[in-house]
Amino acid sequence: MPSAPCKVRHAHRGDVPIILQQIRELADYEHELDAVEANETTLLSTIAFAPDDVESTSTAPNTESTSPSRPARCLLLFNEEDKPAGMALYFYNYSTWRAKPGIYLEDLFVRPTERKKGYGKRLLVELAKEVVASNGGRLEWSVLKWNEPSIKFYESIGAKPMNEWVGMRVDREGLTKLASLLD
Repeated sequence: MPSAPCKVRHAHRGDVPIILQQIRELADYEHELDAVEANETTLLSTIAFAPDDVESTSTAPNTESTSPSRPARCLLLFNEEDKPAGMALYFYNYSTWRAKPGIYLEDLFVRPTERKKGYGKRLLVELAKEVVASNGGRLEWSVLKWNEPSIKFYESIGAKPMNEWVGMRVDREGLTKLASLLD
């Protein structure tokens, strides 16, 4: 199904309230609203934004440089009424075996009232275009095991589950402890 009329572009600094609202909506959908620590200040300091007066697309990203302290970019999707309908927050990764860059999609979100219009697919297509334009090797993301509608959608566009891999994470106190193990 082709997507409904929409516009996709990289986020500008003035879009931070939109990004934060969608992060909260996603967290609420995932039953984790209390876990959101992001705020406008932290988003402003960690996302590489496009300048207000510059066209920035997936095949020609024209944003601030990414860096260790500003690793992420955000694509925003606006519906036919120019209202925010979805986002894809992502960062770059690397495949050692392929010696190629890639994209890790941290969060894909389409507002519930905007679903079934092809917007999720449109955001994924834009990310895939960026990977291809950079001669990259892959586009990756994680999905919660209970989120069956999303899993079915991802499989319908050709994504394959990585069942042989287990996600691992160190955060909060565990991260601090690990960082000081050899001190």
